[in-house]
Amino acid sequence: MASMKTPLFLFLHWVLQCAVCRDVTLPPGTLYRVAGFQLSVPCVVSGYEGPRTQDFEWLLYRDDAGGNQIGVVSTRDKGFPYAPFQARVRNGEVRVERDSGDKVRLVIQRLRADDQGKYECYTPSTDTAYQGIYSGSVVVKVIPDTLQISFTRSLTGQPVPEGAELTLTCSSSIRSEQLTHLSIMFGRRGGAEAPGSGAGGGEVSTVREIISIDNLLGIVPGRSYKKRYDDGEITLEKRNGGGGQDVYLMKMRAVQPDDTGSYFCEATQWIRDPDRSWQKIAQRTLDIGNLTVQQIAESLSVTSSPRGEVTQQIGSPLILTCEVLGLPSEVTSGLLVQWMKRGSVSSDDVGSGGVEVEVARMSTDGVVSWGDDLSRASGGSLEKVAEGRYALKLFSARPSDTGVYRCVVSVYAGRTNPSPSTPATLTQKSEGVTVNLKTKDVLVSVAAQLPRGPLLKRGSTITLICNATVTTTGPAQVQVQWLRWPIPAPVFKRGQGSAADVASPEPPVVVKPTQVAALMYDGVADIYVNGSEISIDRLSAISYRLRVHAATMEDQGMYACHAEAWSQDPHGGWYNTGVRAESKAVTVYLYARAADLLLIPLVVGVSSALFVGIVIIATVTCCFMKSLANQRARK
Repeated sequence: MASMKTPLFLFLHWVLQCAVCRDVTLPPGTLYRVAGFQLSVPCVVSGYEGPRTQDFEWLLYRDDAGGNQIGVVSTRDKGFPYAPFQARVRNGEVRVERDSGDKVRLVIQRLRADDQGKYECYTPSTDTAYQGIYSGSVVVKVIPDTLQISFTRSLTGQPVPEGAELTLTCSSSIRSEQLTHLSIMFGRRGGAEAPGSGAGGGEVSTVREIISIDNLLGIVPGRSYKKRYDDGEITLEKRNGGGGQDVYLMKMRAVQPDDTGSYFCEATQWIRDPDRSWQKIAQRTLDIGNLTVQQIAESLSVTSSPRGEVTQQIGSPLILTCEVLGLPSEVTSGLLVQWMKRGSVSSDDVGSGGVEVEVARMSTDGVVSWGDDLSRASGGSLEKVAEGRYALKLFSARPSDTGVYRCVVSVYAGRTNPSPSTPATLTQKSEGVTVNLKTKDVLVSVAAQLPRGPLLKRGSTITLICNATVTTTGPAQVQVQWLRWPIPAPVFKRGQGSAADVASPEPPVVVKPTQVAALMYDGVADIYVNGSEISIDRLSAISYRLRVHAATMEDQGMYACHAEAWSQDPHGGWYNTGVRAESKAVTVYLYARAADLLLIPLVVGVSSALFVGIVIIATVTCCFMKSLANQRARK
């Protein structure tokens, strides 16, 4: 049994010692790298004693050197490199880059064919006892450079109009006995002001990746171009070319001012190392040329005609023309054309009255829609009369058409059918056209009256008459509307209480009136009050009647009649002349009914009689009980 314990003890002792033994780790080989490009081999030491910053020495065993070692570079001895590497170490082409105290990388900037062989990473001991692994090695194979890249057409640097399509081609190929992959990237270099630079600050060159096909043949847009790629405005495709080369085509559907810059194509050769990681082993960049984008804003102009001010008769056709100039002929762009109007006949100032509203628009696909005034859809048109010319026609002008008109054009450069979320490239307005319409001489007079009759009581029918006359030439109609204000509370003069000293009521205009009913110019009646039974009709050519049936206390108030004159244009259409008048207010007061007047005395009388009867009965009963009590007391 004792013979078994001794070997077991020695084994456990060795395991515990090796748990803290030095170990040097390099990536598994063989590593294939391309001549003329960079070699980077990491080396990590662990389980060591001593300082955290360890030294490293790299040695090379060439295939044709018969196993002899060649000193490459050392972190502690500047004289360590052998003759083949001394000059390369001095100029930095061969160096050791330290990632941390115990992790470094051997970097050979431009690999040569005779750099092929087995590389050993040795770490001089800093341990109290020499135990563990102090070096590691990896085999590096140098393969020839077969990466080729070219283009068929370069950018000339001539200005390209905004919205034009841009197509860039790049051809590339590799021939290798090893399994390698190829990736292609299109990018742009441009000047941008350095962040935070003030006066005297220069410009820094920015490199932006536009789109690429990665080593796994996936298409990857650049971060700044992802939205345009998702919208289908940037594409990249691979085609088979001649001579074993593949052709890559990048298209920008509509260039923007920000696309100005120097364009290049970059081809990268990749290989998968034994540790399953992808490594970049060769790369070439080819400049395609410079692109300058000429902005549409520099040439676009939008004009409207007739210019300045136009005055014409109501009912005559109104024609306004919008002309768009300066669009590049080689670019097909979508146009959104809108006619906007500010001011109306009801405005004191034609040019500034109200907000600007849309009259009509023609979308990029030619569909015409009208603004809030939908009646114009049958009384007008918006047409494209020529390339870049759009005409707004109102077949019969109305007083409400008075105002300042502007043509607003939104350009979608290079996009004939943009989505609703696509912003316009540029929006420009024309100068304003002031439209004045001559109206007929129209005079409106109106008076309201309450016909004589019995006193109005709750439940009676209120009858009001409105007499409205229009003086004008040609056919005319009146539109009548009844308004009601509450009866103001009486105001007494200070220090006096007689009825003669009661002040006059406040004018009705201080309170917003309630619309009661209206009789439109075409004979249609509109009732606005839902709580009462109301009717409105026309008694004669000038007389209009309002009746409130079964009136309630809420129906009393101050009533006024509002009249508007409507005229007929030469085409038979009716329009509001804008001439209006309002009558003086008529006060309607509802008195109490006879039954209401008798109800209070009756209630008071019955109550008084009951009270007196109760008092008499109580008094008699009290006296009787008192007399009866006295008789019993004598007995």
